[in-house]
Amino acid sequence: MRSTPNYLLETMELCCRWPRQRVLRILVGGAIGIGTAMGIPSAHATIPKPAGWTLQFGDDFNGAADRLPSRTRWLLDTGHRYPSGPPQWGTGEIQTYTANKANVGLDGQGHLRITPLRDKSGNWTSARLETRQGNFKPPVHGVLRIEARIQMPYVADQAAQGYWPAFWALGQSYRKDGLWPKAGEFDIMENVNGINSVWGILHCGVYPGGPCGEPNGLGRRASCDATTCQAAFHVYTFEWDRSVSPMQIRWYVDGKLYDHVSQNQLPAATWNEITGQGGYFLLLNVAMGGGFSYAMAGGVPTPNEKTEPGHPMLVDYVAVWTKASADKH
Repeated sequence: MRSTPNYLLETMELCCRWPRQRVLRILVGGAIGIGTAMGIPSAHATIPKPAGWTLQFGDDFNGAADRLPSRTRWLLDTGHRYPSGPPQWGTGEIQTYTANKANVGLDGQGHLRITPLRDKSGNWTSARLETRQGNFKPPVHGVLRIEARIQMPYVADQAAQGYWPAFWALGQSYRKDGLWPKAGEFDIMENVNGINSVWGILHCGVYPGGPCGEPNGLGRRASCDATTCQAAFHVYTFEWDRSVSPMQIRWYVDGKLYDHVSQNQLPAATWNEITGQGGYFLLLNVAMGGGFSYAMAGGVPTPNEKTEPGHPMLVDYVAVWTKASADKH
């Protein structure tokens, strides 16, 4: 689930909060998907090989256009709610997630594409993926790095109202018991309404309130420098560091640290709860509407008649590394 800055917390309380978890999983793979929308700048980079780090997971989304990503790495979640959760994924978002080629696929240029669409009746569809692997965590006294190179939907201002792309992680325990925010959630990157900012958020503890101040979580926003988040690819990185004392989790944009949460900021039981389980799985999605979008639009309903469908989020690569040494960079 997502979060919002402090000055809009009161508005955000108008909408419930819950992780956007699966209603139905579909094995992905096969000839469905479409190419990149016209007008979107295209670039492709290989997965980095940082010295001293061991790659645990990687996907550079190479492959023919009109295909889904690797079935061995990814699952597609479909529908508009999960079985034990509230409607609209608990956030007020209005889209239905699908496995349709119009909503999700490789673009043939080394990217994953997630494209929100609106039909003639005004109904929105989009897509959400999660990794099969759910045990991402740092080794004892080591570091975990999760990273993706992403271009936000290339749309802004009124045409972007309601767009809510995200790259995030949920605790493995959520797949077993569905308890949120107890499972822990790392919002590695979320963006909304075409704003040139991203948010990194930690969700934990209990709802409402608790040590992470749910439903809003603990976090901060950062801007994309040089070019906007929408006009070019940027690198979003999250680190979970067990090599330092107190332990830390950290958020970066293009290698620049913009926020961290330390172990001693949370009750010991809460920190152990979110870090002591079997690990985390990763998610990529583009929602439409919802409480965050509504709050950031100043209470204007989103999406609306001015919102333009068809602008994809492009993902160049997703990678997870671990490192045993305290020398993280």
